[in-house]
Amino acid sequence: SNLNINDVLGNYSLTLIDALDTLAVMGNSSEFQKAVKLVIDTVSFDKDSTVQVFEATIRVLGSLLSAHIIITDSKQPFGDMAIKDYDNELLHMAHDLAVRLLPAFENTKTGIPYPRVNLKKGVPPDSHNETCTAGAGSLLVEFGILSRLLGDSTFEWVARRAVKALWNLRSNNTGLLGNVVDIQTGHWVGKQSGLGAGSDSFYEYLLKSYILFGEKEDLDMFNAAYRNIQNHLRRGREACNEGEGDPPLYINVNMFTGQLMNTWIDSLQAFFPGLQVLIGDVEDAICLHAFYYAIWKRYGALPERYNWQLQAPDVPFYPLRPELVESTYLLYQATKNPFYLHVGMDILQSLEKYTKAKCGYATLHHVVEKTKEDRMESFFLSETCKYLYLLFDEENPLHKSGNKYMFTTEGHVVSVDERFRNSLWQDILPGEEDSAEKIKPNELKPLNFSSNCNRVPDERRYLLPLKSNYMRQIDRMVGLI
Repeated sequence: SNLNINDVLGNYSLTLIDALDTLAVMGNSSEFQKAVKLVIDTVSFDKDSTVQVFEATIRVLGSLLSAHIIITDSKQPFGDMAIKDYDNELLHMAHDLAVRLLPAFENTKTGIPYPRVNLKKGVPPDSHNETCTAGAGSLLVEFGILSRLLGDSTFEWVARRAVKALWNLRSNNTGLLGNVVDIQTGHWVGKQSGLGAGSDSFYEYLLKSYILFGEKEDLDMFNAAYRNIQNHLRRGREACNEGEGDPPLYINVNMFTGQLMNTWIDSLQAFFPGLQVLIGDVEDAICLHAFYYAIWKRYGALPERYNWQLQAPDVPFYPLRPELVESTYLLYQATKNPFYLHVGMDILQSLEKYTKAKCGYATLHHVVEKTKEDRMESFFLSETCKYLYLLFDEENPLHKSGNKYMFTTEGHVVSVDERFRNSLWQDILPGEEDSAEKIKPNELKPLNFSSNCNRVPDERRYLLPLKSNYMRQIDRMVGLI
């Protein structure tokens, strides 16, 4: 019942595991090798511990797979990250964890998994039948990579079945999905459709699954979802940087009617400009990012929920979340506009000033009063620090390497690799026979006509990304002026 405490911790060295590829990205091979050995020697998932399937997947499974891919990469772009006598231990650990998560997918009438599972005993007998869309529908990247590395279709199959089950429950009227569903009946318990908590990574993984695996159906679902988001959630003027009216804002609506449900946005929504960069909708991303940055400037952090009508936090804590930094980094990569380096510097200085503690960095209990909590979420090291580091490290191998990389929703680095595009089980994945149809990356097109990354005009790179009158308008909107 406490929004602020997440029962993910699991008693298995979560922060150590979640930070593995951050050490590699920073080029710190000695610490990376030490940390990997520590994980191999000390971590076991054979525990009487109940964990969230989603959090265990993105934080633990994703990081084990990312570190395994880095260790076994023949090119070693980050420096010598190889481990002497490495015998795929991290891959075996990932497999072991995934097998322990599989009971969540059993005994559910819809194929949508239970939200929690006990690592030793399976689904607890008192388990809830309700789960959120993001939690159930954002497992495909990690489970798909695992399946393709092992040559075992089971994991991808259950994750893909859950995505399709959710997709088939969307509203006939708006095409939108809600945020909480009953896994036995398929009825929507939470009818809110938005881009934040409960929904965010579902949309992110439709696109990222396509980027990684090249399955056309993933792109089709993403394109349809993006179109419905633009039609029903987006308010404000049509163009970001020209015209009259309010700046664009994505609101929370009723999934069946498209009617406004509340007047808050949450900090997780700040991931969306980064996703828009990936689809090539850079103009809209610039505008939306400026809105979240204005809130950051006002408080020196992003409150968990911010009421745009009252111009005040609804839920005032900030657990060191990475989403604004992530979008800042991706917008800088797309535009190379130094403005985003200034944003990164601003965020970095706020973190140093308000969240630094004796042994790490602390959650802000209240963004106005700047009181702290004795808690540092594992995503601070796996995402917030990694994206900040990469924003300023122009020469990072990630930016220079011939290999292309993608980030999971937990910021774990995975290579966009031919071996993930070849699956051996097209015939047994659920549903469409044409799922083998692949699309080349250059066929990816944005849906609302904005510039693609490779067409960013020169003035975008050297002037402010937004005209000053629109910047002032956004500052006024959040009570900065």
